[in-house]
Amino acid sequence: MIMLTSRSGGQLIVDALQVHGVDTIFGVPGESYLPVLDALHDSPIRFIINRQEGGSAFMAEAYGKLTGKPGICFVTRGPGATNASIGVHTAHQDSTAMILFIGQVGNDFVEREAFQEIDYRRMYGPMAKWVAQIDRADRIPEYIAHAFQVATSGRPGPVVLALPEDCLSAVASVADTGHYRAVQACASKQQMQQVRELLSQAKRPFVLLGGGGWSPEACQQLIGFAERNHLPLGCAFRFQDLIDNKHANYIGDVGIGINPKLAQRIKEADVVLAIGPRLGEMTTSGYTIFEAPVPKQTLIHVHSDALELGRVYQAQMMINSGMQEFARELFEMETLDSSAWSHQVIEARAELQAWQQEPAIFTQEQAPLNLWQVVQDIKQQCPADTIITNGAGNYATWAHRYFPYGGWRTQLAPTSGAMGYSVPSAVAAKITAPERTVIAFAGDGEYMMNGQELATAVQYRAGVIIIVFNNGMYGTIRMHQEKEFPARVSGTELHNPDFAALARAYGGSGEAVENTEEFGPALARAIAYTREHQLPALIELRYDGNLITPGASLQTLRKQAQASGK
Repeated sequence: MIMLTSRSGGQLIVDALQVHGVDTIFGVPGESYLPVLDALHDSPIRFIINRQEGGSAFMAEAYGKLTGKPGICFVTRGPGATNASIGVHTAHQDSTAMILFIGQVGNDFVEREAFQEIDYRRMYGPMAKWVAQIDRADRIPEYIAHAFQVATSGRPGPVVLALPEDCLSAVASVADTGHYRAVQACASKQQMQQVRELLSQAKRPFVLLGGGGWSPEACQQLIGFAERNHLPLGCAFRFQDLIDNKHANYIGDVGIGINPKLAQRIKEADVVLAIGPRLGEMTTSGYTIFEAPVPKQTLIHVHSDALELGRVYQAQMMINSGMQEFARELFEMETLDSSAWSHQVIEARAELQAWQQEPAIFTQEQAPLNLWQVVQDIKQQCPADTIITNGAGNYATWAHRYFPYGGWRTQLAPTSGAMGYSVPSAVAAKITAPERTVIAFAGDGEYMMNGQELATAVQYRAGVIIIVFNNGMYGTIRMHQEKEFPARVSGTELHNPDFAALARAYGGSGEAVENTEEFGPALARAIAYTREHQLPALIELRYDGNLITPGASLQTLRKQAQASGK
């Protein structure tokens, strides 16, 4: 016989989180969920207090990516909920399991536009897998169990639960649920046989990896399948850490700034096995690598969400399967005759290595700070499992193109293109995996959107290294501006603070670098400082904003646009 004890709604929520294995939550406190805060006082769950709800949501999303478990975020109603929406959108587009809990006005005040009241079902409906409000304390365990089930099953994603104040203070006698169990579809034996037949007939196959729902074991099984069959592997936009980039079968990332030779290889492939990616705008170079809606290549599209299959591309085979389930089936597949294509991996790998050589722009422009060499110094001084985070911006290209991600969860970056992600995701990563080196690549404009989470890093002694790329502008927008409206600079210039001094003011280490030879020693000092003090270290790179990408300067783009008559 199950003995039931009376518990408040706040206590029921915290107990339910413990049932589902939650050890860390991120958030900003609010009076709308005080009973939850009180229940956390005696709980083993860590509550990481943030400085802004956007940072909280980004941290929860990064935690979800890093651990494979749903990231948990608590925010207050109204402004807190709207601030947190950026993290929910990122979790949605990145297929990351996450649960956002929002304090809500009591049911006795609902529909009066009470203080900070918002209808969260309407607000979050398009960007979450499920949005609900818990109006009865006795149903809290049920709702939370369902939230974990939805967030982790099929295509992983965010769930939003609103918590009315009267529900949190109410008392109920109800049993706990069991731990959630994620459910995934699996390819049939007939489908796997068809996959094998299509690959067997190929002359120029290509395997593309991406999306959420992977595990270290699934990645290793996929790599084993590729090794055995001499198949070239590429990773979708900002999913480069699904395979060690130094692996002989890895031939490059398929996203913004793709290697033109890799893009051409994919266009000329006869069979493409896409496992996990949505095949969205960034991964397909604006839907040009694969023609929509019917690609020229024989496309085998594997995705955990049946509704994603056929959404843009009518693939020859559309397979609804979880990543772990499909990787296991591939690993057990009988070895293929790869004689028709085995030489292509070596050729494509050589093209990648040539693509990653030092770009000529630094010699041509005589720049005092060589950003390519910055990445080389990071490669030389940091362990292979270093986690690199970044937000949106052209500066991220230096990591994406030149840093060899060391495999499983060494890259945390938003496919949603969200700015402000780099610092909070790095802090969350260091809190979650304190033994690992964590480096944030942050643009100057991008850093200022959530740089206040440096205070969170100091408070929780998270020794992250933050590299701020300071070129005094919103660089990506400026680049497009010069392409479309050359020499008409508007709305993209920035007047920045002294980032190094700001880091010191927060309680960390900070220094500025203006020349190539200064960076290596500065990085060594930052590494030593973070290890000794468990505090953040910031290195500000002050460089010429004209060097906008590895392949072009702003002056070059301006001249090209002017020559074309713009």
